[in-house]
Amino acid sequence: ATEFILHGLTQDRTIAKVCFLLFLLFYTTIIFGNLLIIMTIRTSDLLNSPMYFFLSYLSFVDISYSTVSAPKLIHDLLMEDRTISFAGCMAQLFGTHFFGCTEIFLLMVMAYDRCIAICKPLHYTSVVSPRVCSCLVAASGLGGFVHSLVQTLLVLQLPFCGPNNEMDHYFCDVHPLLALACVDTYTISVSVAVSSGVISLGCFVVLAVSYASILVSLRTRSPKGRLKALYTCSSHITVVTLFFGPCIFIYLRPSTTFPVDKVVSVFYTIITPMLNPFIYTLRNQEMKNSMKKLWSRIVKRS
Repeated sequence: ATEFILHGLTQDRTIAKVCFLLFLLFYTTIIFGNLLIIMTIRTSDLLNSPMYFFLSYLSFVDISYSTVSAPKLIHDLLMEDRTISFAGCMAQLFGTHFFGCTEIFLLMVMAYDRCIAICKPLHYTSVVSPRVCSCLVAASGLGGFVHSLVQTLLVLQLPFCGPNNEMDHYFCDVHPLLALACVDTYTISVSVAVSSGVISLGCFVVLAVSYASILVSLRTRSPKGRLKALYTCSSHITVVTLFFGPCIFIYLRPSTTFPVDKVVSVFYTIITPMLNPFIYTLRNQEMKNSMKKLWSRIVKRS
């Protein structure tokens, strides 16, 4: 096979037009919302803690992650021809898993940061130093690269001999591609489940342990201090739940595809990156104050 045909989200032309406007709005919100977070953090003197350092990289990854699949989805909603070349499909597969896995590791790093800040506040600046922050971000990217490379190489060794080259999805992912292979893919599907599913589940367990440690340490705090700490962590817990739930559902299972997979995939490729700017800003007074100052500077210059 030299190309694949993506079925997209829907075959109904009327629904497709509505979805086109909806997802165009979603993608625009992702770009401008996350760029606003990056600009605010980079230009503000108040947002220089490790938490905001990690948040700026999370926003960058969110933009990149959604850009891998969203423009193609939006384009295909209005087009009759929904083909994607073999090389383009493999690039989309690599990009999806690279940025997706990097985001998983970044969320885990952010949980570690909150755990140290709350459980060991006196040692926080020495444990989570700027050098350590940079190393953790680099390690997240390296982990995402290795994982994505493994996934892509597993798929590249498969023969796609057709004539069935139609994929019931809106982007190239492992399970839909395995369904089109001309050979038995049981061994590879197990490898995919181990690589993708175990990473998602393992990181989710680490996150759960981190927040369990936070809850245990909060028992000795005053009610006001306890409430403040929980308020700080609530945004991250919301993002983790929205991102990891669909990922675990999709990847922690044998190589089978369900019609609902497309809808579930929308949550972690588009909805969560879109909601992140709102989740991290609307509940954060420091971010809101810094955004107001940034807006004031922009207005004065104009």
